Amino acid sequence: MTGLNDLTRLCPPPADVPAVDWPAVETALGMRLPDDYKHLAATYGPGAFCDFLRIYHPHAPTPWVNLTGPMPATLRAQLTQDRDQDTFPVPHDPQTLFAIGVTDNGNHLFWITTPQTDPDTWRLTVNEARGHTWYTFDGTLTEFLTATLSRQVQVPVFPDGLLDAGPSFTPSPAPASPAPAAPPSSGGRRIDSQAVRAWARANGYDLPDRGRIPAPILQAWEEAHPA
Repeated sequence: MTGLNDLTRLCPPPADVPAVDWPAVETALGMRLPDDYKHLAATYGPGAFCDFLRIYHPHAPTPWVNLTGPMPATLRAQLTQDRDQDTFPVPHDPQTLFAIGVTDNGNHLFWITTPQTDPDTWRLTVNEARGHTWYTFDGTLTEFLTATLSRQVQVPVFPDGLLDAGPSFTPSPAPASPAPAAPPSSGGRRIDSQAVRAWARANGYDLPDRGRIPAPILQAWEEAHPA
């Protein structure tokens, strides 16, 4: 727990965090999870570090940043295609990569799940959004966050000014009930604007937190999520 204690000193966690049924989550995923991640997720809940890096969580407010959502499989398929078509270099076997986080710039954070039977030894790797640079960290997710937020390491695909305002953690807001929806699209379909924004950032689109979602992004989202 030393790494987590160091992290909580840098970024105090929120007071109220939803409990997680880890056996159910691991059953749904079909794999064991690193103990450090389970302690981290149970301490912080869903949210963002430095309003930039969102760690996937079983109680995330949208499926696009949910640990059991579609993004790990979607990204694995995309990376496999990138490697097979020589679009972007992938220095790791995509079948060993499991997405565990995303930044507002569209970078993705992955576990390198080898050996699969020993998740506490999994390393981390981060890719450049639709680019050529990868950064690999020889340690756990908690150690990666602690080293990054304490300036012990500089992740080359992260912005230079990431820590200008100091390390921080912002909990995700609880999902509204009912979920807020955007106005009907051109096809008459109602969509969740928060889901669109999360999907757009995860797929490399530059999209502000507020304001109208540009039509090309809405169209891309609808093409990726046919009714």
